[in-house]
Amino acid sequence: MSAAEQTSAPQGAELTDRDRRILELERDWFRAQGSKEDAIRDRLGMGSTAYYQALNALLDNPEAMKADPLLVKRLRRLRSSRMKQRNARRFGFDTP
Repeated sequence: MSAAEQTSAPQGAELTDRDRRILELERDWFRAQGSKEDAIRDRLGMGSTAYYQALNALLDNPEAMKADPLLVKRLRRLRSSRMKQRNARRFGFDTP
């Protein structure tokens, strides 16, 4: 991978090839054989930690929203839901 592919584009900048491949993987990883972590490693050559850090940053990029609004909105909802669950557990509230 080139240096440009290693880092995500700054917010508001065009998506990098890696960013587009991350969105593509999120769209259809469940069709791959094996686990999502295997798909991440095989298709992107990344570890899962780096992948999820890049994905999280990508979800806040307006260009990602333009590229695939349904996917980005769905992933933002999942992220928000998980964050609420973590905070509820941390502060001792029951989660539904």
